[in-house]
Amino acid sequence: MNYNNDNRPPSGWNRITSVWHRHERVYNSNFISNAFPPLLEPLIILAGLGIGLGSYIQTMGTMSYTLFLASGIIVTSSMYTAAFECTYGTFIRLEFDHVYDGMLGAPISPTNLILGEILFAGTKGFIFALAVLIITWLTGIIDYPLSIIAAFIGFICGIMFGTLSMWITSCVKNINHFNFYFTGLLSPMFFFSGSVFPIENLPPAMQWVAEATPLTHVVRLARAFCVADQLGWYLMTDLLYCGIFILITGWLAVRGLKKRLVD
Repeated sequence: MNYNNDNRPPSGWNRITSVWHRHERVYNSNFISNAFPPLLEPLIILAGLGIGLGSYIQTMGTMSYTLFLASGIIVTSSMYTAAFECTYGTFIRLEFDHVYDGMLGAPISPTNLILGEILFAGTKGFIFALAVLIITWLTGIIDYPLSIIAAFIGFICGIMFGTLSMWITSCVKNINHFNFYFTGLLSPMFFFSGSVFPIENLPPAMQWVAEATPLTHVVRLARAFCVADQLGWYLMTDLLYCGIFILITGWLAVRGLKKRLVD
């Protein structure tokens, strides 16, 4: 990392983005193998459920079921890619490759490193949301002009699940324990967040549980910008939830991982 001409250390933002740049270079060195499988999964879901169930379920409320599904899985792709990055990716760099040992030898604090990781997860969330969105544009499923904003909701989703996943990683001692996180939390969240069917169809108690989960709120936000006549002031509640969630889980992630990095 370069110092300025007056020998002052780099700013906090430069330290954070240096972590981002390191991950970007490593990721792009094997771009096809890194990007293609995560992108293929939401497309398979869209094709399987959209074509399969779409032949039986013509409409979902005021929209076609294919549109309902497509507008929901835009951000589920962000959720999964950010979760993988900040669980398996972070754990391998921490415990097996010892990448962070060398990074902390530079003028980078543990907080800078963790925030750089989360920023990279948010960037991946944006890219994968945009990729799925482009597919829906090309196939004519989504044609609403404001739908581009759904990609930025993917960035928010990536940040949310980046902070949550980093916190989980700070608590995990064995890499196999991530199976509980993905199978026990993320998979149910995918089905009961309004991405596949409306949460209004759930029993009242389960609706409360669904509203407490983070994916529900970014799905609602993304869909609102992909479907006409869905925007409203009620979305401010979802944005507020996202902001509070990021602050809480981000603080927990920094607090937990700093201990492991220093130790």
